[in-house]
Amino acid sequence: MPQSKPSLLIVDDDALITDTLHFVLSRDFEVYVADSRPQAASLMRQMDQPPQLALVDLGLPPLPHRPDEGFKLIGELLARAPEIKIVVLSGQNDDTNARHARALGAVEFIPKPCEPERLKSLLFDALRIHEAEQSKEIKPDRGCDILGASLNAEKLRHQIRQFADAPFPVLIEGESGSGKELVAGCLHRLSVRAKKPYLALNCAAISPSLVEPTLFGYSKGAFTGATASRAGYFEDANDGTLFLDEIGELPVELQAKLLRVLENGEFQRVGETQPRHSNARIVAATNRDLRQEIKAGRFRADLYHRLSVFTVSVPPLRELGEDKALLLEHFRDFYVRQSGGAPFRLDAAAERVWQAYPFPGNVRELRNIVIRLVTKYAGQSVSREALQAELDTEADTLPEMLPSDPGAMQELAKKHLQLHANFNLDQTLKQWEQAYVEAALKLTHGNLSQAAKLLGVNRTTLYSRMQTYTNLDQYQ
Repeated sequence: MPQSKPSLLIVDDDALITDTLHFVLSRDFEVYVADSRPQAASLMRQMDQPPQLALVDLGLPPLPHRPDEGFKLIGELLARAPEIKIVVLSGQNDDTNARHARALGAVEFIPKPCEPERLKSLLFDALRIHEAEQSKEIKPDRGCDILGASLNAEKLRHQIRQFADAPFPVLIEGESGSGKELVAGCLHRLSVRAKKPYLALNCAAISPSLVEPTLFGYSKGAFTGATASRAGYFEDANDGTLFLDEIGELPVELQAKLLRVLENGEFQRVGETQPRHSNARIVAATNRDLRQEIKAGRFRADLYHRLSVFTVSVPPLRELGEDKALLLEHFRDFYVRQSGGAPFRLDAAAERVWQAYPFPGNVRELRNIVIRLVTKYAGQSVSREALQAELDTEADTLPEMLPSDPGAMQELAKKHLQLHANFNLDQTLKQWEQAYVEAALKLTHGNLSQAAKLLGVNRTTLYSRMQTYTNLDQYQ
């Protein structure tokens, strides 16, 4: 029986480009095409398995001349399928966009136009990485995938060991790319349920109408297309572990049914009245603040309290100190073994930049940076300048509140300067000004007078400063 072709999702609003790419790539890939972020999401939900690869443009409707939709799409694709490898093919190819796309989780950025053979080669490289990660698990720690020597990493491992055998639910909180799914796997493997089933469902990756039959199962004829009865995840997991990733995406109407299972183990298949029972242990994960979701009416308070009997907070990479170096070595060694090449090394200046960089995309971003360094600098020393070309240094994640203490501000400026080989004060100040202006406009829903008051300037001054970087027609 012939082996099925690897799947590739192409997202671009230019029909000529998608038709051409489909023609060029369909011989080697099973190609799916979408022209917008919503259509890509709909297409993903209809697929039995998420695609292994995605080739996306940044300039998508309704803002085809800005990269915002493309950036959002990268985040959504990885939320729905964390293992997908994303290659960006875009005409919005300045360094800032390329770096930010990589920080969000894209493995590579290719400017338009691109030669078909080079594009194929890059896609096959990404596919080999995907297959290596799927065929061989990376297990740096006995029984647990959490690597690190820092206090925060040790605290995380301690919490995992402490909660692993408890029968109660665990809620895992953490930023995107921080490794919440690894924590869920550790909780199962270190528990008495380790030899029982471990099932995972990403609530963001499935159509809301399919969540209930997927979780609880359905009877024959329960709905169009239900040609036979089928068990759901709760039955299949039974005495094992059921991991519900992106739990904040669970439709409100289903949250009551999940609460019932958590309270007494009872549920019903769609189309049946007969109660069934499951002993599955629930582990849930979210990158949202569920307390804020409760206030907004999007998440039930009683379900939150049932899910969060135990809570594990996965620290962001910027809080793991020297573990950044350990993770670099770990991933470098893994991908070097897969490629058969020689390992790269960072020179002293590059090491300082590596330690100072905040990794806004967390471990996922770090891993993708290592993949590119393994490919580009096999057996070589990587300089500060070469490393900075791979980092999202134009979007430094500075503290949520700028410090008022002059000494703290100087320390912050020092770290900022360490990350930039060609620092430009005027450009940096302009970027911060633009960020504050756009934040004020969002808070005031585009009202210029209110935004000016929020910023402490008069309306004329605000309008004048906005002229250089904002489309003024959309504001009042």
